[in-house]
Amino acid sequence: MHNLAFDIAHLLAGGLVLISFMMLYQDRLYALLNIFALHAVVLALSVAWQAYVQNAPHLYVTAVIALVFKATIIPVALHRIVKQLGIHRDIETSVGIGLTMLAGMGLVALSMMVMLRVTGAADPLAREDLAFALSVVLLGLLVMVTRRNAVSQVVGFMSLENGLVLAATGAKGMPLVVEISVAFSILIAFIVIGVFLFRIRERFDTVDVGALDEFRGERR
Repeated sequence: MHNLAFDIAHLLAGGLVLISFMMLYQDRLYALLNIFALHAVVLALSVAWQAYVQNAPHLYVTAVIALVFKATIIPVALHRIVKQLGIHRDIETSVGIGLTMLAGMGLVALSMMVMLRVTGAADPLAREDLAFALSVVLLGLLVMVTRRNAVSQVVGFMSLENGLVLAATGAKGMPLVVEISVAFSILIAFIVIGVFLFRIRERFDTVDVGALDEFRGERR
């Protein structure tokens, strides 16, 4: 049973890293939003499995929050924002996809090397989850850095937060009140970001952050 628990947790956490790479590869906005929804579904499955393995019923609440908010409400809302604002469906990147993928692989290798080394005395299940979680966080940051479209940067931010949730549940979880607070903080952040997207679109007629640099005279 212990080996089965380890294998399934490993499979789900590894699936999150793989889907993070799929987000990194995408250059179409709708496809990116759909993959983010898949990311949230796999996160919910991973958290639910941790709830079962750790016999921690409060983690099922975290799984339901991830499934309802991140896999359903936020992707649907982003789809509507993209459609309502008439945002260009192609995603402009700062560097080529090939270089981005290579950077992503380097970050995953760095995460594994660092986390497996500093958590040598921890439970093997927690060690693997923390290593994968750091990979998901760094890949989310990479999405934010390499994309010029504000909506895709929001997706990178949300996927980064998925990595933090994976780390928290793998390390025997957080108190339920903290998990709910984090979930509502993310929801409020999403609402604020949505308002800013509307304002940026009204002001500059685009959500490409390069337009902001040009407005400030920082780009030639």
